[in-house]
Amino acid sequence: MIKAVISGTGLYTPPATIDNDELVEAFNQYVEIFNSEHADAIASGDVTPLQPSSSAFIEKASGIKRRHVINKDGILDPHRMTPSIPERSNDELSVQCEMALSACNEALEQAGKTAADVDAVIVACSNLQRAYPAVSIEVQQALGVNGFAYDMNVACSSATFGLQAAVNSVENGAARSVLVVSPEICSGHLNFRDRDSHFIFGDACTAILVEREEDTREGQGFEILGTRLKTQFSNNIRNNFGFLNRADESGVGKPDKLFIQQGRKVFKEVSPLVAETIQSQLQDLSLSPDGLRRMWLHQANLNMNQLIARKVLGRDASEDEAPVILDEYANTSSAGSIIAFHKNKADLESGDIGVICSFGAGYSIGSVVVRRR
Repeated sequence: MIKAVISGTGLYTPPATIDNDELVEAFNQYVEIFNSEHADAIASGDVTPLQPSSSAFIEKASGIKRRHVINKDGILDPHRMTPSIPERSNDELSVQCEMALSACNEALEQAGKTAADVDAVIVACSNLQRAYPAVSIEVQQALGVNGFAYDMNVACSSATFGLQAAVNSVENGAARSVLVVSPEICSGHLNFRDRDSHFIFGDACTAILVEREEDTREGQGFEILGTRLKTQFSNNIRNNFGFLNRADESGVGKPDKLFIQQGRKVFKEVSPLVAETIQSQLQDLSLSPDGLRRMWLHQANLNMNQLIARKVLGRDASEDEAPVILDEYANTSSAGSIIAFHKNKADLESGDIGVICSFGAGYSIGSVVVRRR
């Protein structure tokens, strides 16, 4: 029987950062401009005045302190409030491909492998910068990988869904090793004029190399004990942007063409669903929650992660048991749980068991149980 192993991980972190104070200052400037320009309509009751935000509100609501972004100046311009990322010619590497190469090269170096050892590339992320050609095939070409590549999108669960696809390819013999890459430019689909969500996302890219156990060094990496996927339709997290927008001009520029969510409903509905998914997976693997050394959870909301960990363990989890990178990176969609894994796995000892779990729009949940070799 072929066993799949995570032999290396990589991370690209954009150098630009925006802390909460900077973000709030720009947002509140926009609020002042809006309220001033619509003063008469506000006075007549035809327009609702916008309310300012605060750093204290953001940190209490989410646990986020700052985020990394591809472009800072455009986001902090109160007259623009969106990143400035110029289009590149078709002969240049795309932004997502450039991010992916950095993360992939680190994963390969960590695993002690080269692109010649890789058979497939899966680009799994919540937003792709174009429909085709597939970004994954561009990454494949840029790395010099033979074999095949494809893109996939399951929103914030894309990386863990991609992990299961990689495991399937390795275990069924379709590939000996697969790179799963998540170049997330979340700032591109975030409405920085929305007080309830303008602080949520940041940008980053992760890469994971999945290989046959027999092709890795003894004791290297993490054996994948099992994967579990679950989806359940909901409109509570949605982004209606797509190629059909041009077919109905009335929708152009509307808020639903960017990220929108009903946060309280998501919190209430997704948290127990995630905990139940992890618990049932552990039970099917004849494992006990007490045996979990670490939980690398989706980094969307600190309060949500704490609740899920509490439901799984039956008690509050320590930061060592459920590490947080949310304060530094904010929500990086599918990359979040992988960033947590990448930065918080080196101290695990042989036999230690952990779970990588992401969740989000769909609803979608991807859970991967691993054991340190």
